[in-house]
Amino acid sequence: MSLSRLLTTLSHSQPCIPVCAKNVKVLYSPSEFYHTLLDMIRRAEHRIFLSSLYIGSSEDELLQSLRHSLTSNPRLNLHINLDLLRSTRPGLASTASMLTPLVSSFPDRVHVNLFRSPKLKGLLARLVPRRFDEGWGTWHPKVYGVDDELILSGANLNKAYFTNRQDRYLHFASSSTLANYCFDFLRLMSGFSYRLCPPMTPDVLYTLQWPDTSVQAETLEGAARMSLLGFQSLWHQYNGTRKSDAMVYPMIQAGYLDVRQEEHCLLSFFSELASIPEASSAVLDLTSGYFSLHRPYQDAIISSPAMTRIIAAGPKANGFYGSKGISGRIPEAYTLLEKRFWRRVKKANLTNLTPSVTLSEWEKKDWTYHAKGAWWRPGLAHAPQFTLFGSTNLNSRSANLDTELSFLLFTTETVLRNQLNDEIHNLREHAHEVGESDWSTPERRVRLGTLALVAAGVEGML
Repeated sequence: MSLSRLLTTLSHSQPCIPVCAKNVKVLYSPSEFYHTLLDMIRRAEHRIFLSSLYIGSSEDELLQSLRHSLTSNPRLNLHINLDLLRSTRPGLASTASMLTPLVSSFPDRVHVNLFRSPKLKGLLARLVPRRFDEGWGTWHPKVYGVDDELILSGANLNKAYFTNRQDRYLHFASSSTLANYCFDFLRLMSGFSYRLCPPMTPDVLYTLQWPDTSVQAETLEGAARMSLLGFQSLWHQYNGTRKSDAMVYPMIQAGYLDVRQEEHCLLSFFSELASIPEASSAVLDLTSGYFSLHRPYQDAIISSPAMTRIIAAGPKANGFYGSKGISGRIPEAYTLLEKRFWRRVKKANLTNLTPSVTLSEWEKKDWTYHAKGAWWRPGLAHAPQFTLFGSTNLNSRSANLDTELSFLLFTTETVLRNQLNDEIHNLREHAHEVGESDWSTPERRVRLGTLALVAAGVEGML
């Protein structure tokens, strides 16, 4: 068994897109992400395509940059894909109301598409308060593309993600095939999304139009599933036409449609890696800002011969820390889930003087943590060869409720591998190892109400 066997296994199941390693750059900070994105928008020639959960209410500079590029270049088209429920929260500052002036100014060149998960429908959709309706699934891919250049990330388009909310960001220059794949994916899903249009009457801020009368918004599952599987199958046909020093494997996860490519691919990845000669000396670094690992991933980690180092957000680095109401209990819930996972590790007899699994929490004063993904290397003395990146939080919610687009990257090129090594090193600099003694302190107490919420099934929405 070798890495070549693993790469063959991945290529049999997923599209495989070659990229030139010298065109891939790891961005390390929110500000670098933001300024790179603005620079890309200013240089746009033909197309801008952006996908996020939402756009924040204070992003005037971003919107002005988009408007300026559209005004100065009549050939430029703008495509934006967002989550409908998050983007249409009541109020004048909703994402939809902020984008409507752009749509009105450039009706033939600005295309804003809002996806609504079909999981929440019927009577339940009318009963669930707007503050909680995203719990049934969101549009979650994070793609920021301009022409043949793109940033693939887990970050949203909001001030915190540009300043003091740590995430991951991989910048691909001159990568036309990968850019076309992402653009085509967004255009495909636009056919199952509402289109944002100018208001029809003066008493509304905007209107939403469904694009296809043959497919109903609340019953799109069958058509969307077939379209996604057909899309991946079409791109899979191009595998093997060109080799490169870096390969990208895109994975779509939409559990509510029974599209589970991330799940199948990652479990196959874990299984194959366990069989290679260097498996026992290998190191897997894994992180998620929302540590509620999908149970099959927990099983794979616990049974893996590799050393696994996990980083989760510390309570103060959780984006919900200090929130009012039920949201304020979310950091407690993650403490509970960390404890439960650690007990599974101990039960598997993996904790000893040289533990195979370590769990650390990330904290940095006045910052929050949103990074997610994984890095694999054949040993501690080596730089990573694989990285998992994109929108997935690797939790049950990502597996079952949200629409996710994530990627596996394999490279043999030294400079890129060193960048990936620096990336995980920078994250680990602000992480400290935790265990039972940390969770038993008074400030980490999990209240009965939180225990009840998790028992009631909230875990699957975290």
